[in-house]
Amino acid sequence: MKPNILQLNPILVPAINARLDALYVMHRLFEQADKDAYLRAHGASISGVITGGHTGISNAMIDSLPGLKVIAVNGVGTDAVDLAYARSKGLPVTATFGALTEDVADLAIGLMLSVCREICAGHRFVTSGGWQRNPHPGALPLSHRLSGKRVGIVGMGKVGRAIAQRAAAFNCPIAYTDLRAMDDLPYRFVPELLQLARDSDVLVLAAAADRAQGIINAAVLDALGRDGVLINIARGKLVVEDDLVQALQQGLIAGAGLDVFVDEPNVPPALFEMDRVVLQAHRASATVESRTAMGEMVLASLAQGLAGQRPEGSLTT
Repeated sequence: MKPNILQLNPILVPAINARLDALYVMHRLFEQADKDAYLRAHGASISGVITGGHTGISNAMIDSLPGLKVIAVNGVGTDAVDLAYARSKGLPVTATFGALTEDVADLAIGLMLSVCREICAGHRFVTSGGWQRNPHPGALPLSHRLSGKRVGIVGMGKVGRAIAQRAAAFNCPIAYTDLRAMDDLPYRFVPELLQLARDSDVLVLAAAADRAQGIINAAVLDALGRDGVLINIARGKLVVEDDLVQALQQGLIAGAGLDVFVDEPNVPPALFEMDRVVLQAHRASATVESRTAMGEMVLASLAQGLAGQRPEGSLTT
């Protein structure tokens, strides 16, 4: 008999879904109109859960699944899962660490280029007919180069390191802040976030953010300065959004590239028409390659957990 798996978020890779359907009885809760009733009807049979980093799983839902053996997070964020509670239950919780590093770092560089070179503003100028109406070279303001800009990275985990490697190829001096200096890195460690902001032309948020919140506030943005750019591919909650909007409106910083927000999918409307603000819909890992690798890790976690083994990369057991 196939094990029963509760899936809280869709997986967008057909091949992964086909393998899940071949191996398990899949209960896709996100497709159900009355989720509470569905859980009451099927909760006792569930032995594994697939969820997303943003959705996580509540302690109440864990308690409603008496046969649960493993929770596989299809993402790297675990702040929506009470890891201590799962640990107390002996439940392994896994995440797809490493699968999305390269693509998240790529998007960070893409946002840096897009903001500095005003690529999106140029695209809108062409597609709106602005270039035809005004073909003069001065119709758009001059943009700024990325090469040589001082890049400060907040969080030097796998993603932060991959961003640093890419930025270094643009001849950007790299500095970083984290809980401690890391001896294996050639980059300058700056223990204070405010000082890192003062020393940076581009400040990139790559911190895990499971516990941090609101660390990018008015003081940090003021320290970043009028020529500074903020890039966030980590977590929206790291930024005080009202402070960011005000800093952009008043020209206290030059621009921002944002893939994540405090209350997704709700984005402050004031950001929509700013030429030096580039917005994405939390898509840093949204490539076929990353999502396939993430799905493979979810499949491995389920197989190991259901077999009574400690899944590779378990955060709780």
